Amino acid sequence: MAGRIEDYALIGDMQTAALVCRDGTVDWLCLPRFDSHAIFAGLLGTGEHGFWRMGPAYAPGAEPPTAARRTYRGDSLVLESEWDTGRGTVRVTDFMPPRDGAPQLIRIVEGVSGRVPMRSELRMRFSYGRVVPWVHKHEGRTVAVAGPDSVWFDTDVETYGKALTTYADFTVAPGDRIAFTISWEPSHKEPPPLPEPEQSLEATEDFWRDWVDHCTYHGPYREAVVRSLITLKALTYAPTGGIVAAPTTSLPEEIGGVRNWDYRYTWLRDAAITLSSLLRTGYREEARAWREWLLRAVAGDPENLQIMYGIAGERELGEAELDWLPGYENSTPVRVGNGAAHQLQLDVYGEVTEALHLAHMTGLARNDYASVLQLKLIRYLEDHWQEPDEGIWEVRGPRRHFVHSKVMAWVAVDRTIKLIESGDADGPLERWKQLRDDIHRDVCEKGYDKERNTFTQSYGSQELDASLLLIPQMGFLPPDDKRVIGTLEAIQRELSTSDGFILRYPTDGKDEGVDGLPGDEGAFLACSFWMADDLAMIGRVDEARKLFEKLLSLRNDLGLLAEEWDPRLQRQVGNFPQAFSHVPLIDTALRLTASGAYGG
Repeated sequence: MAGRIEDYALIGDMQTAALVCRDGTVDWLCLPRFDSHAIFAGLLGTGEHGFWRMGPAYAPGAEPPTAARRTYRGDSLVLESEWDTGRGTVRVTDFMPPRDGAPQLIRIVEGVSGRVPMRSELRMRFSYGRVVPWVHKHEGRTVAVAGPDSVWFDTDVETYGKALTTYADFTVAPGDRIAFTISWEPSHKEPPPLPEPEQSLEATEDFWRDWVDHCTYHGPYREAVVRSLITLKALTYAPTGGIVAAPTTSLPEEIGGVRNWDYRYTWLRDAAITLSSLLRTGYREEARAWREWLLRAVAGDPENLQIMYGIAGERELGEAELDWLPGYENSTPVRVGNGAAHQLQLDVYGEVTEALHLAHMTGLARNDYASVLQLKLIRYLEDHWQEPDEGIWEVRGPRRHFVHSKVMAWVAVDRTIKLIESGDADGPLERWKQLRDDIHRDVCEKGYDKERNTFTQSYGSQELDASLLLIPQMGFLPPDDKRVIGTLEAIQRELSTSDGFILRYPTDGKDEGVDGLPGDEGAFLACSFWMADDLAMIGRVDEARKLFEKLLSLRNDLGLLAEEWDPRLQRQVGNFPQAFSHVPLIDTALRLTASGAYGG
């Protein structure tokens, strides 16, 4: 059985990523890209669907021992796990070196004290656990082949096959360092070069050390911010600049439920807010790369802007169910692809325009086509902002006039007006100023409940929605506006859990709710960070800090967050680690530091 979601560590090479459990098992790895088929899919099934365990030997039928300690080595993505056994202590270092060629996962076993019997169990299953590869020796190396894929396994210790699994049994003493590497290569090509684990380790540490040195944030929450920045960098697909929402699929929003989605794609919304956080902390090169990715993805068809694309800009992300996988803790279906790709979500126009605006304001070199794209997006909004849409949460029920979508349409027009006023673009300024006023008036008249003094989820509805917390953050209304404060307090009353965290919107258990789905979900961590932001903006800074630090306590021991928190089970749920959780963590830390109340 897979571990709890928060039991996993992330390692990656900025093209794909692996999840390593506390017991030394890699239960998830897609090769060669984030969105490729998994060769280890035990996370969504059983050991029969692929895994690689490295750790102290244990008795047949017993549970693998978990590491007594684990940490990232400094500000890096190099994971160190240590086991204390009756025979001594052993350390395993796991990492994936940033690459130009074949992707590699390297595991270095090091004796710390005593003599510790160890075992490597490598069970490769291609196509998300469905295909058993042909495993054989080739010039002294072990290779697994199936269809277009080959995975090469290299180590200096003796290996053997048993029950369709490759084993290595060995003992380490103090000073011993034994390396194991798997490398992927298309099966029709020559074998990948022999790995150089120690040189790769040094190069990987150097890469992360140099990258973190560019961080401009030095406030009181630096540890949490830097770890979140490293996580966001790890979710960036280096060849194109695309940013995945998470490296996993189908980790459930409700244990045992059906809210299981594939997040290994680039949502324009998630990527845009990630970009803004990177820009505010000194990372302009990532911003430039994402802007170039955006221009390529949208090129030639801005009127049909999708809410998400593949990491290289692919448009077709057809959704399918993998019925041979039983799901994480029996949460089915397991999905790959995402049918929401072709939804209408008007808020995306605002997020993209806001990101382009921030890039412009922070001095990113001008790109003429970026300005042309921005103008085209506003011309589209002129004709379509009054339409209902599926909204930020990608409802699978009927379209509605979501208030947040209209607010973000206003943001798109407002930022474009600022671009024109700066002299860096030409457009019908007075016409669009009128459009901005029209959208603002429409939202305040139709999306606001005067009796309850709160904005609502959609025009004419009674439900609330945590995305309304972004109204002051986007500048739609000032923080001290009574409607903003009333909305914040209403969300605290109606969407707050017993822990004080924030739900996205009401759900109806077994019945289909506003999102068209049965079941419930946990508190949405991004929304909880938004609440802390708003509290700080309206002057309730101590309350904001307490909520923020309570949210920080939900991170696992390595500083990682999933999408949601289940207040009933007291555990993380949803895809992991989640960019949409780590971005607002950074933003809230910056806001609290700017408040000057904490010595930042």
